[in-house]
Amino acid sequence: MTRFFTQKKPKGALLKIGASCLLALSMAAAASADDAPIRLVVPFPPGGSTDIASRIIQPKLAELLGRTVVVENKPGAASQIATQYVTRSKPDGTTLLVSFDTHAINPIIKPDLPYDTFKDLRGIAFALRFPLVIGASTATPGNNLKEFLAVAKAEPQKFSYASTGAGSLNHLAAEDLKRRAGVDILHVPFGGGGPAVQAVLGKVVNFTMLSYAATKSNIAAGKIKPLAVTGTTRLPDLPDTPTVAESGFPNYEAYSWIGIFAPAATPDDVSNNLTKAFQEALNDKEVKQKLTALGFEVIGTDGASVDDYTVEQYKRWDKFVKETGLSLTN
Repeated sequence: MTRFFTQKKPKGALLKIGASCLLALSMAAAASADDAPIRLVVPFPPGGSTDIASRIIQPKLAELLGRTVVVENKPGAASQIATQYVTRSKPDGTTLLVSFDTHAINPIIKPDLPYDTFKDLRGIAFALRFPLVIGASTATPGNNLKEFLAVAKAEPQKFSYASTGAGSLNHLAAEDLKRRAGVDILHVPFGGGGPAVQAVLGKVVNFTMLSYAATKSNIAAGKIKPLAVTGTTRLPDLPDTPTVAESGFPNYEAYSWIGIFAPAATPDDVSNNLTKAFQEALNDKEVKQKLTALGFEVIGTDGASVDDYTVEQYKRWDKFVKETGLSLTN
């Protein structure tokens, strides 16, 4: 009978082998995390402002980080599905939320969200902001906002506007304008910017309030006429289109905005590295030129600033909704 013998290793040697294995596994896991693609989770379908901006930033961000960066669209429930997904993701910097103005408004609409907007995420960068363009159908009276509102005031309930849904920024901003102007215009909610634009083109409604990026081609083609912009200054591409403030409503302004967020437990060093990369990407000459051509204003500040802005916008619109008793259901 042949017998096989193995030499018994000393206990210390076994401990060293075990420690070496654990170190190797740890290094492999770290390498895997460093090589994993970074996902920019966009809460809306392709073609919207957050999607367009993300795809402009994506290549430069990948270059700066030396990592694959992918844009992943997770639409639904006014960005709540995507936000919940990110809050429940591993806090290793590989899953980021490209948030929108709905991020600050959702807690007003639905106080029982399946996540805490202010505690379950940490800001990475305040990327962009952009005014809305009040774009009207060619059949709508008036060549600017002042002229249109004069007609609307004389003929209450005759006109209507499209929003991307009850509680959206363009709904709240339009209602704020209505209150200041003392006009009665019907709100017609739609399921996104695309349907809202189609409603204007089809003359189903008189106007909508969307980003310049979403209306630019139809404005250029003469299918939508811009009545005003909601920012504090005119858009370079629309020098003859006044701001709402210039149209007789001092201090009026409404901006959509885009912020980058990560799960709250993301380590500081990871978060800081991402912040730096986003700031460099946003201020890259070519990237900035593409964004500004579409009406985006590059902000490019840090995570703390976008966290603060989220709270500021929440307080502003929460106060407005409470003062007006505005219904936030479709």
